[in-house]
Amino acid sequence: MSVTATHTAPVEPEPTDPGAGRMTRLLEAVRNVAVHAGVPVLLALVIGGIVLAATGANPFAVYGRLATEAFGSPSRINATLAATTPILFTGIAAAFAYRAGAFTVGVEGSFVLGGLTASVIGSQMGGVPGPIAIVVTLAAAVLAGGLVALVPALLRSLWNVDEVVTTLMFNFIVAGLAGWLVQSFFLAPGQANSSTEYVAESAELPPLAPPGQTNVGLIVALLVLVGYFLWMRYTTIGYEFRAVGSAPRFSTAQGLRVRTVIATGLIGAGLIGGLGGGAHALGVVHRYSEGFSASFGFTGIAIALLARFNPIGILVGAILFGALNAAGATVQLFINLPVQLIDILEGTVMIFAVATFVLPRFLTRRRRLQRGGAA
Repeated sequence: MSVTATHTAPVEPEPTDPGAGRMTRLLEAVRNVAVHAGVPVLLALVIGGIVLAATGANPFAVYGRLATEAFGSPSRINATLAATTPILFTGIAAAFAYRAGAFTVGVEGSFVLGGLTASVIGSQMGGVPGPIAIVVTLAAAVLAGGLVALVPALLRSLWNVDEVVTTLMFNFIVAGLAGWLVQSFFLAPGQANSSTEYVAESAELPPLAPPGQTNVGLIVALLVLVGYFLWMRYTTIGYEFRAVGSAPRFSTAQGLRVRTVIATGLIGAGLIGGLGGGAHALGVVHRYSEGFSASFGFTGIAIALLARFNPIGILVGAILFGALNAAGATVQLFINLPVQLIDILEGTVMIFAVATFVLPRFLTRRRRLQRGGAA
C-alpha cells in the first residue's frame, strides 16, 4: 500500500450573475480549450513535419492529404466519425474521473471487458427483439466496466492507495482474463484467432449512413457527453466533483464527501468505459477478438487533458484523434507515408497535453516551496 499525493483538477469559478455570466463562461471555456489544446497539437504537427522532412516528404502535402482523407467526402467523414465514437466514450470517462481528482488509466480495462461482455451476451440474443437485445447487452457491458473500476475505487477511497498504479495493473489483469475467458469458454467454433461468435443481428447497433460504420453508438456517446455536462454543471454531486478535484484539502475541511466523490468518479469512469466497449462491439466489430481495443482508453486520457475536461473540447479532441486514425489507415494508398507517423503525432500530442497540464502545477508547487524556504 502506498500513500500518494492528491491529484487536482481545475474548476472554473461560478459567476455572480448567471444571466450575464453564461456567455462569459462559454467564451472563457472556448478560449481555454483553444489555448491548452492548440499548443500541444501545433507542437505535434511541427515535430511530425520535421520527421517527414527528414524522410524526404513534403509535410504540407502530407498534412493536406490527411485532411482530405479525414473530411474530404461524405464517406471519409463517415469513417472519421466511426473512429471518433470509441475515443469519445473513453475521453468522457477519463474526464469524469479527473473532475473528481482521480487520475485513472483504467478506462482501457473497462472498455475491453465491456466489449467482451457485450459480445458474449449479444451472441445469445438471437430471437430477442432488437431494442431489448441492445439494451440488455449494453447494460451488461456497463456493469462489467464498472466492476473493473470497483476495486481500485475502494482502495483509493478507503486507504488512499494510488489509483494510477491500481488501475494500470487492472488493465493487465483484464487483458489476461479476457484472453483466458475467450480461449477457455467463448471461442467461436472453428476460430483459432481468439475470437468470440458474432453478436446476433438483433443486438447490432443500426448504422447511421450505410454502408459506413458510423452507428447509433455515436448518438449514445453524444448523449453521455450531454449527461456529463449536466452532471457537472447542474447537480449537487457535480459541484462536489469540481470542488474536490480543485481543492481536496479545503473540501475535506468543509465537510464535503471527498471519499464518496473519488469512488464515484472512478466507478463512473468504469461504467462509461464499459458502455463504450459495448457500443464498439455491437456497432463496429460485432464480436470480441484479440486486439479489440486500439488503446482507446489511453487515447481518452489525452483527449480529456487536451480538453481540460470541457465537453466541447472533449468532442473536438475526439474528432481530431478520430480523423488521424481514419485518415492514417488510407493515406498510405496515395503517398509513401510511414504508418508510424500517425503514432508519432498521437504520442506527441499526448506528451505535450500531459506536460501542459502538469507543468504549471509543478512550477506553482516549486515557487511555494521556494517561498517557504526563503521565509
